[in-house]
Amino acid sequence: MLEWLSVCVVISLFCSLVAGYMLYSGLRSDIIILTGSPPVRKITFAYKFKEGSYNNCGQLFKESITIGPKLSCIGIFYDDPKKVPRPQCRCAVGSILSEGEDTADEELLKRYETSGFNVFSFPEVTHVVTTSFPHRTFFSILLGIRRVYPRLENYIKERRLCAHPFLEIYTEGLIHFMAPLARQGDFYVPEVRQAERRLSEVSHCDTEVSGADSNSEYSSGSGILLSDSRETSLAAFSVHSESFQDEGDRNNRGRSSRGNSFKELDWEQTDEQQEVRHEQLNDYSYQKSLEVPVQELWGVVGGEE
Repeated sequence: MLEWLSVCVVISLFCSLVAGYMLYSGLRSDIIILTGSPPVRKITFAYKFKEGSYNNCGQLFKESITIGPKLSCIGIFYDDPKKVPRPQCRCAVGSILSEGEDTADEELLKRYETSGFNVFSFPEVTHVVTTSFPHRTFFSILLGIRRVYPRLENYIKERRLCAHPFLEIYTEGLIHFMAPLARQGDFYVPEVRQAERRLSEVSHCDTEVSGADSNSEYSSGSGILLSDSRETSLAAFSVHSESFQDEGDRNNRGRSSRGNSFKELDWEQTDEQQEVRHEQLNDYSYQKSLEVPVQELWGVVGGEE
């Protein structure tokens, strides 16, 4: 009987310790999401770029902390694992070397570069979506990721905001989550841009458009890789396409009127001159027939059927 009582006491104590540990780690902490100033100013940081499942980022964090144990860690996550296959998810992980007008420690900078880290800077922006979560234990990281991101996603979706990428900044006592609402393109490290460019080139090579010049800078294989707003970039592309189409229509009307004037002049010329004129008209008709598919292509790109 005493043995069972001892076992129950031990189990109760263990459960109490686990519950207290989880509460201390942030299990019941309030999560308040705001739109406003960022938790950090302009920063310079050392990082390593990685493609693959975000579950494997722990090794990069550990390596970064080993070099600069007193520095704040940072993780930048560019893809949504729910929409992008895990092997293609991209992130950058490292440590913040300096903030604002401060300069980075030269010795630490060399140590990071010697270990294969790259150095990059993010600008200070005025508006971000941000929140914070307690950083007291290792379990705080897991709880923060589980609890914060669903709320961030709902907040952004409900307000129809354009916020990307997502940053996690680990300071002493707090984990800051943020996503910029402006100048998002400045938060993409060079490796992400290179990956986007490679994908764009592959897509361009695989796309065959009948009757269109495959080297055209407006072809479907090219486009804006990264921009401050996806919606803005798409709108600008649409307006550009429509203006190009309008110019093409004006050129066609001008060419058509010149073609009619050629036909009227034929009646007043000699047989030899008329024969030359007919050859020019045939050449013009052939060129015009080659231009039609290109104009039809621009109509599709501009949003017209």
